[in-house]
Amino acid sequence: MSTENAPGSGDAAVAAAAERAKATRHRNLPQFDDLPIPADTANLREGPNLHDALLPLLPLVGVWRGEGEVVYPTLEQTYKFGQQVTFAHDGRPFLSYEARAWLLDDDGNVIRPAARETGWWRVQPDDTIELLLAHATGIVEIFYGKPRTQTSWELTTDAVVRTASAKEVNGAKRLYGLVNNGDLAYVEERAMVGQQLQPHTSAYLTRVVG
Repeated sequence: MSTENAPGSGDAAVAAAAERAKATRHRNLPQFDDLPIPADTANLREGPNLHDALLPLLPLVGVWRGEGEVVYPTLEQTYKFGQQVTFAHDGRPFLSYEARAWLLDDDGNVIRPAARETGWWRVQPDDTIELLLAHATGIVEIFYGKPRTQTSWELTTDAVVRTASAKEVNGAKRLYGLVNNGDLAYVEERAMVGQQLQPHTSAYLTRVVG
């Protein structure tokens, strides 16, 4: 997956993010206005300042929507899905993350809700990324990774825990990157149900908030 190269400084990264978000900078997450603590924001222009530790993840902050596909040897066919992915923060050194998907038919009509996952992206002083991810299917994963460039990130599972009712999952690898004019694309490989690590899902998302 090719990614765009951002300039090297933090100020340049902020400027590049502002340029990419010209059409969505006026939108943010719906908020309750009576919380006694800072609300999450997916818009770098609103709410608390982004923590300096999160500068390696700055381009991800926002809400993204698009479509993707699911493939695997155990599936009889390729499935299409729609998805919304949210990266937000409250001023502390982690991003909150949520992804919701829905299956689509060949004409793009919604069939039913599909995968859901939620978690936290944490950046360490050496730019190591820790991703804690929980799936509605009974799987909990810990990923470790690093930025490949200022606009691409690669992560691999270090631990996978599953409930008694969850299907067998043994490992995963993800690559996220900004492509074209700042859109977000990702590919994921999975080792599960007796199969080796191999492509499973991919998606192409455009920014709708931030």
